[in-house]
Amino acid sequence: MSENENDQKKLEIGKILRKAREEKGYTLDDLQQVTKIQKRYLIAIEDENFDELPGDFYVRAFIKQYANMVGLDGNELLQKYDDQLPKTKTEEYSDHLAQAVETRASQRKTVSGSVDKVRNYMPTIIIACVIVLVLAAIWLTAIARNHRDSSTRIDNSSVSVSGESRKKASASSKKKNTKQSKSKAIKLQEAPNRNDTSVTYTADQLNADTSLHIETSDRSWMQVRANNNTLLNRTLNNNEKTDLKIGRDTTSLVITIGNARATKMKIGNQNIDFTGNGRYQNTRNVTINFGKNQSSSSTSSQSSSEPNNQSSSQASQSNNATRPSNANNARPQTNASRASSQPAR
Repeated sequence: MSENENDQKKLEIGKILRKAREEKGYTLDDLQQVTKIQKRYLIAIEDENFDELPGDFYVRAFIKQYANMVGLDGNELLQKYDDQLPKTKTEEYSDHLAQAVETRASQRKTVSGSVDKVRNYMPTIIIACVIVLVLAAIWLTAIARNHRDSSTRIDNSSVSVSGESRKKASASSKKKNTKQSKSKAIKLQEAPNRNDTSVTYTADQLNADTSLHIETSDRSWMQVRANNNTLLNRTLNNNEKTDLKIGRDTTSLVITIGNARATKMKIGNQNIDFTGNGRYQNTRNVTINFGKNQSSSSTSSQSSSEPNNQSSSQASQSNNATRPSNANNARPQTNASRASSQPAR
């Protein structure tokens, strides 16, 4: 085959590859990105300037890869133009292959050496990992215990604070109750116009509602009036107890008792000694005046007690008047009896 024919075949390889690339619609930049072959090498292959490639070994490899990417059979193309392509089994190829083998061998030795080193240090690494895990477990346990202790302390402190607050609240409530009891304590002052059947007391104005407690040891008729309003009007049985609400606006409390000996009374926390420790067993009327209307109420009680005293005095006078008539009637009978008993002269 002449040299002209060889040149034509060479030119045909470049043309075939360029035509196939253009038919696929690839540019040299696209082909460079896909094959990772530099653009200048692709141009050299299409122009069949194989001397610009890095070596004879890469000529066939680049042509085959180029042909496969543009839809041609790379092996068939290499066989067809085998005579026009550089031979791969040259001294350069042998040297390159030997260098590649040595490089791979050295890499394998390096990898094997590193693996051996790792194997040698593996027990030490495992022991170190175990120690680290144990220390981490101890550390986490200590943190958990501290957290529990802190939560327990917080709970104890909250319990103590709540206990102290309860104590303070109870103490304050006791103080309030004491103040209230002191404020509700009623001091009764007996008026000087006391008699056998009635007694009058004076007291400060009520600052809160209170109660009247009545207790009987025998049957007793009771009537209780507050500001002329009847609160009770009935007979209490033996060992009966009753409580009546006395409003804070009460100015006059009038109690009528049927059986003073069998009756006990208490207003608020104050006992009412209306019988004077048993000296006035016939007490019937008990009057308690509160606040500003004490004087007027005491005056009205005095005026109300005076008719009772007058009626009692009148009753006693009438009883005394009947006694002489009986005596006068008795005397003539005595004289007549004497005259009848004497003999006639």
